[in-house]
Amino acid sequence: MKTMNETFTISGKHVAVFGAGRSGVAAAALALREGASVSMWDQGGPEVFQNLPAGVRVHSNLTIGDAENFSADMIVLSPGIDTYSPLVQAFAVRTILMGETEFASKFYHGGIIGITGTNGKTTTTELVSRILKEAGMTGTPCGNYGVPFSEVLLGSEIPAAISLELSSFQLETVHTLRPNVSVWLNFAPDHMDRYPTVEAYKNAKLRIFENQTAEDTVIARYGEDLGQLVPKVITFSTECTDADFHSDGKTIVYGGEVILDIETGTSLRGLHNAENAMAAMAACMAFGIDTETICRALQGYAPPPHRCELIRTLDGVEYLNDSKATNLHALQCAIRSQTRPVILIAGGKQKGLDYSTVLPFLQKQVLEVITFGEIAIPLASLFGTVVPSSTVSTLEEAIHHARAVAPRGSTILLSPGTSSFDQFKGYEHRGNVFRDIVQQLH
Repeated sequence: MKTMNETFTISGKHVAVFGAGRSGVAAAALALREGASVSMWDQGGPEVFQNLPAGVRVHSNLTIGDAENFSADMIVLSPGIDTYSPLVQAFAVRTILMGETEFASKFYHGGIIGITGTNGKTTTTELVSRILKEAGMTGTPCGNYGVPFSEVLLGSEIPAAISLELSSFQLETVHTLRPNVSVWLNFAPDHMDRYPTVEAYKNAKLRIFENQTAEDTVIARYGEDLGQLVPKVITFSTECTDADFHSDGKTIVYGGEVILDIETGTSLRGLHNAENAMAAMAACMAFGIDTETICRALQGYAPPPHRCELIRTLDGVEYLNDSKATNLHALQCAIRSQTRPVILIAGGKQKGLDYSTVLPFLQKQVLEVITFGEIAIPLASLFGTVVPSSTVSTLEEAIHHARAVAPRGSTILLSPGTSSFDQFKGYEHRGNVFRDIVQQLH
């Protein structure tokens, strides 16, 4: 695969954008603005090309066979397309390949706080954005959450700093992207349907540090194995008081002093959200923002939907929507953060993960597990070795069964531990269905 030169210009060049979604459309518009001729390619039919800027040539029903006569100066790849798939590699043999986020970074000269991790990225990205805005730096949330990076650069006012969520898919194609502050929240196996090994997945995420220098900063969860890093490292933890930032879930301590009362100063709850808050605070402090501004920004913040979202309390039982938990680490965090006994609803698409790591968490906190979806039967068989488990076909059945067995004072927790594409369009759809059914209970 070819690499880019130090000097980057696309004026007069042919940029081929792969993927007709929002990121692809934004990248195409940015390339046009910078003087390139642009084509857009997608495996879908003509109907997938929507809201394209004038002048973009479209190519539908993309196949490997199209690579034989393909010609372009570079390919800009949307993050949802597998970089290492045979299709992409067939085109990348003779053409520079660049992800949309990397492409956009070539035209941005403001500050970047880059955020990665298996779980908690979106909440942390929102928190960082709020703090940057409070400090007068705009702090637009973009990348894997918010709007595509390219879209930010098409606005009338370019932000002084951005809060950039970076998935492993976006980091795969990083060559020059350099965050001033990078945040590493956590790591756990995920996306094993895309990566051949856990190490390959982790190596993709580690690329967030690739271009950082001693002038930059890394914010990392205490105890994470990140290898030798050039930037200064600041740590946070809910388990070890040796970290620079520490929390018991109620307060955040830095330098031996309480700098935030989470329970009275924010709407954040749970140890996992305490970690997100510490990471955001540490990142913005490293960016030069004072603690008073940071704490003011966090007041009244509520986590995004589908992340341990309290839907209602009925007959003394809480119903929590944690549909965003599409991997095991998120499921473990959700269980660990609960203070009530739990009736767990889990299941969905088979992703090839080792669910045995969840068993100790089930033993400590869960009264019963109800599984549904494609992975329901093997999941119930495994979980049934430590807690009572049953299998149903649909989420609606799971909710009604959970209600029947949940004692007063417990929590019914939808935290699937896998993706939703066996029965739903995405985790938002799954969470919305859960919310609708629960709100109709009487």
